[in-house]
Amino acid sequence: MKAIILAGGSGSRLSPLTDVVSKQLLPVYDKPLIYYPLSTAMLAGARDILIITSPENLLGFKKLFTNSPQIGLNIQYAVQSKPEGIAQAISISKDFIGTSSSLLILGDNIFYGSNLGRNLEKINSDKGCTVFGYRVKDPENYGVAVIDQLTERVIQIVEKPNDYISNIAVTGMYFFDNTVFEKFKMITKSSRGEYEISSLLNLYVNDGELKMQMLERGTAWLDCGTHDNLLSAGNFVKIIEDRQAQKIACIEEISYIKGWINKKQLIDIATKHPNLVFREYLKEIVIGKE
Repeated sequence: MKAIILAGGSGSRLSPLTDVVSKQLLPVYDKPLIYYPLSTAMLAGARDILIITSPENLLGFKKLFTNSPQIGLNIQYAVQSKPEGIAQAISISKDFIGTSSSLLILGDNIFYGSNLGRNLEKINSDKGCTVFGYRVKDPENYGVAVIDQLTERVIQIVEKPNDYISNIAVTGMYFFDNTVFEKFKMITKSSRGEYEISSLLNLYVNDGELKMQMLERGTAWLDCGTHDNLLSAGNFVKIIEDRQAQKIACIEEISYIKGWINKKQLIDIATKHPNLVFREYLKEIVIGKE
């Protein structure tokens, strides 16, 4: 499986913060925002990662991940010249994905939960599409899933409904089989001028090939698209890290646990890390595993 992180868009809701820098490069406590969806993709088992971003922010991501091969990752880049919807990422990533299945995750979404990694690893994307549901208080701000009460299956995905039809939001993480490219050819732009992800998902619904898993109780899903949400996410990460003495979204740690880098490589990364706190944290991981 390969992963796509969509880190394009203008981030207008976060202006003026995003007037000169990508939203996904903004800090969420002690790490850039993009580290969080990247770590989720890694927990799902993806080492081949495509970051889709705007032309003006491409250099920033390349600089951030200059040393990605040293942590066991193959990170590539693609440009979204004009933001035309989440589903557009499918078209852009076709050559990168090839014949593989794929995970598409939004670059401003944070997922955190004790069983998250184990649950993601179990997903089989050889056939169909898997999405994740989360109950919200403001469903009008999300794409929501309409559920058949008898079969408990998703019968429709509705983008930001004006009237209440469901409070189950579809989160920004989608597992697709390889038929997604043919399905993308079947959708057209909405009245907003975008290729809506809901249109793509509904093709899977119509074929009876969409599966939805509710995120477990205790799993957090944070959308960092506004100033308040960005601040809340940073506070959330700080509280968890302070109380548990463990880092969230430490990509070096995940690579080591996955076996993508060995002890010697992690020690080398730790020794060269410019931040003392991270340097000592990585060294403690090695000691703890001995």
